[in-house]
Parts: sequence; C-alpha cells; structure tokens
Amino acid sequence: MTSTAPTVLIVPGLRDHVPEHWQTLLAATLPRVVSVAPLEQDKLSCATRVDAIDRALATIEGPVIIVAHSAGAMMVAHWAARGPTREILGALLAAPADLETAMPAGYPTLGTLSDHGWLPIPRGTLPFRSIVAASSNDPLTRLDRARGLAKGWGSRFVELGEVGHLNPASGYGAWPQAKEFIRELA
Repeated sequence: MTSTAPTVLIVPGLRDHVPEHWQTLLAATLPRVVSVAPLEQDKLSCATRVDAIDRALATIEGPVIIVAHSAGAMMVAHWAARGPTREILGALLAAPADLETAMPAGYPTLGTLSDHGWLPIPRGTLPFRSIVAASSNDPLTRLDRARGLAKGWGSRFVELGEVGHLNPASGYGAWPQAKEFIRELA
C-alpha cells in the first residue's frame, strides 16, 4: 500500500469539462485531483489531447489514478500506447466512446476522427490496472464493443445497466459508484 494518497487525474471526453457532469462533480469532492485542461486549439487532434495528459501528469507528484470518460478513455489508450513515462496505479475508463463506429449526428465523422489521429483505437494491454465501466444502452458504444475494448486492454469489465452515455443528457450528474472504483484501483 502506498503511503501517499493517490491524485486522481480527470480526463474528460471531446466536450471537455461540463459543470453538471459526474467528473466535474467528483473532482469537487476529492482531496487530490488534477483535471486535463481544455484545449484552446487543435481540439480534435488526438496527439494534442495525449500531450495534454502528459502536461497534466507533469504537475502531479506521487501515485496517480486516471478517471476518463467517453473519448477520454480513447485518449488514455493512445497515451498508454506511446509508452507511459510514469507509473499509474490504475484507470477507470467509463462509457468509452467507440470512435471506430459511426456516431450520431453532431459528433465527428469517422473520416474526421481518422484525419485527426484517433483511428485505429489501440487494443494493446494497458500497463496498469483498469476498469472499463459501460452502459447497455450507450448511444456511442454498443456493449459488445465496450467488452471487446476491455478485453484488449486487459481491463476488468463492469456492465452498468441502462445508463445511456453516463452524462447529463442521460440523466447523470453525480455518479457515486466512481468513488468505489477509485478505491478499488488505489
């Protein structure tokens, strides 16, 4: 057991920080938390997003647990595929967005995602413990696809039931179960 309490690194999806989102609400309740800062430019660039993870991690001393949502989970997979430069205790990857399948209107197209470096999604085993928590009715990822991502990443898979995309549009603000997963990873 580590003597220093871990810092939680919040990695939001492409919509960045939303005040009523469970990640934002969670961050307000944690003693040690850093959030990946919203991008001012190159917002769709996967490489720029992954660099933002590195910048946020550089501000943290001691152990880290990553808490990512939606495309944030893909950012973590791409970051891990680069070969992490520091040890991570674990990662909670909630409602991972399947960027390899056409998304609903209002989201980037497959061509746009490919042009910005998101595809293909890395499938290698993550170099840290991880939990993929997925919804059975997520409009951005079918359950079988989320299960396949978890298997490729070597993650424990948790089916959350019908929780949509686990965001305010699906009726979620606070998500207390996130703290249980963080405790498990710590």
